[in-house]
Amino acid sequence: MLAIAGGKGGSGKTTTTLGLARALDGEVLAVDADRDMPNLHAMAGVERPSGGVPPVQSHPSDPSVSVAPAPRGTDDEVFERWLQSLATDDRLALVDCPAGAGPDAAVPLRVADGVIIVTQLCTPALRDAAKTAAMARALGTPVIGGVVSRARVAPDAVGDLLDAPLLGTVPDGSSPVLTNPTVKAAYRRLAGVIRGEGLL
Repeated sequence: MLAIAGGKGGSGKTTTTLGLARALDGEVLAVDADRDMPNLHAMAGVERPSGGVPPVQSHPSDPSVSVAPAPRGTDDEVFERWLQSLATDDRLALVDCPAGAGPDAAVPLRVADGVIIVTQLCTPALRDAAKTAAMARALGTPVIGGVVSRARVAPDAVGDLLDAPLLGTVPDGSSPVLTNPTVKAAYRRLAGVIRGEGLL
């Protein structure tokens, strides 16, 4: 299970979760772990039932991707057990984490085998991304690398700040962003780097 995390809301975590899920070869499970501000299901075009733990659903336009919307009305213990059950799935699971470094963000980071930190190129976002990376390490979860969203290039100093390799950048794109050819190509490159480096 690979967590997709970031210090700020709007950093590109959800887009990266789905973009990578669609770019990687094989069966992939995209999981929404943000119970307070879930939007993975909406971006993927699947339903989020009104209560309890929702069923895993097929992505409507990509049969290799399955989507697990965030549960509603579950306590922390049930939520963590749900994530642990998805971590044992045969498919690679990518988890869209809550923003920040609070307790809600800690649960999926604790369950995941590794984390990719997504950030934009502005000082507050970079500062918070570094805090998220530090929290992941404190929980014993390796930081696989960083991704800079809404940028075509990024300085190597981003990797230095995260103390992890800069895996790639994803340019800004018009909505719906995941149908933009330039954005899709960026996620394919990112998937190739991740697979090529043996990070999954």
